[in-house]
Amino acid sequence: MGNLSNIGRIFFGIAIAGMGIPVIYYKDLPYMLVPPKDYGLSGVLIITAGFIFILIGACMVFKMKIRPVSFIFGSVLLLIFLFLFIPYMFSASANYRHLTEWENSLKELDLAGGAFLVAGLFSGKNKDVPNPFWGRLIPFGTILFCIPIISYGILHFQLAKQVAPMVPSWIPGPLFWTYLAGAALLGSAIAIILRIKTGLVATLLGTMIFIWFIILHIPRVVITPMADDEGEITSAFIALAYSGIAFMIAGAAKKV
Repeated sequence: MGNLSNIGRIFFGIAIAGMGIPVIYYKDLPYMLVPPKDYGLSGVLIITAGFIFILIGACMVFKMKIRPVSFIFGSVLLLIFLFLFIPYMFSASANYRHLTEWENSLKELDLAGGAFLVAGLFSGKNKDVPNPFWGRLIPFGTILFCIPIISYGILHFQLAKQVAPMVPSWIPGPLFWTYLAGAALLGSAIAIILRIKTGLVATLLGTMIFIWFIILHIPRVVITPMADDEGEITSAFIALAYSGIAFMIAGAAKKV
């Protein structure tokens, strides 16, 4: 399980670093990072944010100042959700009662949960043994990850006809796989929260999402014109991050 959590950490770190690349190239923040409004950020600040993502991801992959960096990163993402996304949703969106409207903001929670898991699980030393303070971040990060996963499972049922076309054309029965994926997301998150076979369930969840990364997201990045590829690249790295988070939860199952 320790090896699995390390794989998850590397996946998550690569994903965070990877999200910084389109920020620098397109001079635009990730679509899910802040609510869709003009903050008047200069190109220099946006590019700096891209380099910060790359630096944070590198710290996670190579375990450099991993706990403070991951904790600060997760805290910033959580604060953005609490003090930017929530006020925006209730003030600017007439459809705030609809789960679909919260999809991007919930990605913020997922990534915050992943960052807290990294901080809780890894010390940068040879033995990653959670101490009383950092160890509390493991269940907290797990909950932050699972709540959005439950919502994504529900959305797979609510928006089945819109999601089904994402299934590759060479796979028969796209609607069936859409419903199955929704059930898997929903069931996995609930099982993890209730600590039912956490290691096994989280391993299967991480494997499923990694398969999606390979067969769904990478091909979409490849076929999308470069000028329009920013969102697809970010979505692919988010999927890799989710897979990594699930693997870290599986590894943490033996530690908490």
